[in-house]
Amino acid sequence: MARRIAAGAAYGGGGIGLIGAAAVGVFLAEVQLAKRQVGGGTAPVPPSADGRYGVAFAGPSDAMRLGMLGDSTAAGQGVRRTGQTPGALLASGLAAVAERPVDLRNVALPGARSDDLDRQVSLLLADPARTPDVCVIMIGANDVTHRMPATQSVRCLTTAVRRLRTAGAEVVVGTCPDLGTIEPVYQPLRWLARRVSRQLAAAQTIGVVEQGGRTVSLGDLLGPEFAANPRELFGPDNYHPSAEGYATAAMAVLPTLCAVLGLWPESDRLDGTRREDILPVAKAASQAAREAGTEVTGARAPWALLKHRRRRRLPAATEPTPHVHPDTAHGRAQGASGGS
Repeated sequence: MARRIAAGAAYGGGGIGLIGAAAVGVFLAEVQLAKRQVGGGTAPVPPSADGRYGVAFAGPSDAMRLGMLGDSTAAGQGVRRTGQTPGALLASGLAAVAERPVDLRNVALPGARSDDLDRQVSLLLADPARTPDVCVIMIGANDVTHRMPATQSVRCLTTAVRRLRTAGAEVVVGTCPDLGTIEPVYQPLRWLARRVSRQLAAAQTIGVVEQGGRTVSLGDLLGPEFAANPRELFGPDNYHPSAEGYATAAMAVLPTLCAVLGLWPESDRLDGTRREDILPVAKAASQAAREAGTEVTGARAPWALLKHRRRRRLPAATEPTPHVHPDTAHGRAQGASGGS
């Protein structure tokens, strides 16, 4: 199914859905029940994390530029402090590993679907002198809940990755999370949510790898933590992650973010004890969707490298300096008026 979705996205197909028509009625009824329970609290507006991190490393070398795109997960909705957002955590971690300052610009928008990525990419690439060195995209959950056709979703994502890669930026995509891990979701919606989330995540991986990007499966990464510590890892609305939840996700993405910039030790040897392998890209995508925290990167077509990088402890995130680029406020104003 993931291969069919990715092929439809690449060659113009649009009729491949995420679930069968017979399941739609049950799905929508369960969604309404889940929404009533999820809405028990209100998630705070995500704090702006734009700015420079790792100022202690300031020196003759220029700061690296990190761009964040996507939905509420990328924006950090559910936390109140700048340093708790995934963008701030990744920027701080990247600065510590590279020993260079990192300028973060986050154009993610809560509620965004993949069709909003075109606007977000345009914001990041508006100034050619500030093209990001690397971008992290987290997208997909709203595509599932709003029943966006999977082929359209993947097509929008791959177009965004292609534009960023053409501009010279490396790209790491955190694929669609497993919505079946959300506590208020009951059966049969939980089974449907898990199935369609994994299908979309696998299709996203195929499309991103073909465009020269890397993916990290978020999947049910937070599932065990949510089940064991729901009060600690769910935000106030029982839907978005808390600060601890975002830190867990950031620890899974950071090693790939460093590796794509050549900052992480790489080895030509695959570690069999960690189930690393070279597989056809569709098979690698499917396997990654089933096991959270798995990185997929392209090898020689049609093969892909499946890696399970070690998670490292993130350094404490620091608040950014008050320095703001002149067009940051203008870009955020555009995002507020043009978001989905």
